[in-house]
Amino acid sequence: MRLLMIILIGCFFISCNTLDVFERSTNFPAHQWKGSNKPSFDFKIADTAAFYDIYFVIRHEDAYHYKNIWLNVSIKDPDSSYTIKREFILADNTKWLGMGMDDIIEQRLLFNTSPTHLKKGNYHFELQQVMREDPLPSMLSAGVRIEKVK
Repeated sequence: MRLLMIILIGCFFISCNTLDVFERSTNFPAHQWKGSNKPSFDFKIADTAAFYDIYFVIRHEDAYHYKNIWLNVSIKDPDSSYTIKREFILADNTKWLGMGMDDIIEQRLLFNTSPTHLKKGNYHFELQQVMREDPLPSMLSAGVRIEKVK
């Protein structure tokens, strides 16, 4: 019994490795995303040799009545600041493109077209929904995910 416990603990520590991921989200009160509510996220990059994928992460209800969402994404990297207006497609004509459980859909939408190098230093992302309907109903949360490509 003691040997079995030592083996299990050893397997646990051997299988643990660091996830080279930053992910943060902001929840929206009353499941509505107001255009004036601009979730922001700060993270630091140390490994400049690695490639990274950047995702926009969104959780919404099945009742969300658009196939897309338009965002202003403001980015401050170690050398510059800029804002990109971008459309993210959430559904095709038959189904949501994300993963669903009951009436909650979670989507990770790739921001960069291919893995990219990031500069060493601090980054700041700010998300603003710029849909015509404001506040935007059936929205649960929005965030960013920065993932090191292996």
